Amino acid sequence: MENLDQLLSRYLEDSVSFVPQIVTALIILALGLWLIKILHSLTKKILTKRKIDPTFSSFILDVLLWAFRILLFVIISSKLGIQTSSFVAIIGAMSLAIGLSLQGSLSNFAGGVLIILFKPFKIGDIIEAQGESGKVMAIHIFSTQIVNYQNNTIYIPNGILSNGKIKNISQNNLRRLEVLVQTSLAKDTDKFIEILSETLDTNNKIISLPKPRVLVKELLDTKITYIVQVWVDNDNFTEVNSFILLQAKKISDSL
Repeated sequence: MENLDQLLSRYLEDSVSFVPQIVTALIILALGLWLIKILHSLTKKILTKRKIDPTFSSFILDVLLWAFRILLFVIISSKLGIQTSSFVAIIGAMSLAIGLSLQGSLSNFAGGVLIILFKPFKIGDIIEAQGESGKVMAIHIFSTQIVNYQNNTIYIPNGILSNGKIKNISQNNLRRLEVLVQTSLAKDTDKFIEILSETLDTNNKIISLPKPRVLVKELLDTKITYIVQVWVDNDNFTEVNSFILLQAKKISDSL
């Protein structure tokens, strides 16, 4: 049986002989990360130059980045003496366990692919989904990044996003705005509708055709509820909504 000195000596010899492999692996790691950064930047420039859709470009860049990282990991493992055949065998043996533990991630990746293929929205669109609303900033491999109206960044997993209800507010340039306003039952209904209709015609941010409409929606014991329907550009939606409410209040007070 080897004594402690012999075991220690043997351990030191093995460690020293392994140093060149570690140094080489570290050099490969540094060069690999640098090369991945260069390739990522070059690919981004090519996609931009060819005017590829930003949504598709962002997703492809993410996929390539992870593919390059995995390849680098395999190369370094091989350099450290881990047989690639054994490495593949280990991955194969663990594939079921990994698949079960990463069901969510795989679902999110598949969801990202579906979003890219069917394009329910793209980068720059305003959407409402999963109880959140905001501007789409990026579509990553596993999640979609949006910024809401409070300037909060929100990441929604692609799996639930692709399988859920999505309202794309930006897909059509025009939106029909419907505003509910109320007046006292004692107010002159015909006069109110006439003056408000004329006021709507003076606002150049309201589309003239289809023509704005002011209709009675509901009669209550003491109040009348009107529905005001107008068409506007997406960018003017909030401003016109405010305009209608303020003008309705002024007209009601003057009657």
